[in-house]
Amino acid sequence: MNETKIKLCGMFRPEDIGYVNEVQPDYVGFVLAEGFRRRILKEQAADFRKALDQAIPAVGVFVNNSCEEVISFLQEDIIQLAQLHGNETEEDIQYIQAVTGKPVMKAVKVTSRYDVEAWLDSSADYLLFDGGTGSGVAFDWSVLADIDRDFFLAGGLNAGNLMTAVERIHPYAVDLSSGVETDGVKDLKKMREVVKLVRECRYP
Repeated sequence: MNETKIKLCGMFRPEDIGYVNEVQPDYVGFVLAEGFRRRILKEQAADFRKALDQAIPAVGVFVNNSCEEVISFLQEDIIQLAQLHGNETEEDIQYIQAVTGKPVMKAVKVTSRYDVEAWLDSSADYLLFDGGTGSGVAFDWSVLADIDRDFFLAGGLNAGNLMTAVERIHPYAVDLSSGVETDGVKDLKKMREVVKLVRECRYP
């Protein structure tokens, strides 16, 4: 039985939190880095966390933010897991873990098997393999064969290819953002559909 989890990322409207409270994904993501369309400010993230079902961990997405900023979000319990998408080093990961005692995920842009193997020994609690930084573009999943650690799979996932990804790659979790949107905003119907697909695969 496959135990793949699902993360829905890029919540940026109050109604998005209502949607995730209804569909109950395993993780919810907030974009906290400058320069991204779905970015929210710290005050918004704090309000969203209060409105979010307390049983759903919030993941903060950062791109070259300072370690101190990442730590502040974790220590204030606005997020429960940090996702690092920039040029953060192994030392940065270990520092954030040591100061907060909270899990850290390192995102890796995959162009070849080399990109994957370069991070397999990381002290990050999870790796996330993506075709870019929120690009919505899938990559060649065959480079993820025989990986012996937990990882999130992102990039171009939607209801049409989600089950292929789960059955072929067996990721710890799948991560969707644009794949559950219509005209640039979260679509409750699409969110329901992808969560249902993953749940059915997990509990046939």
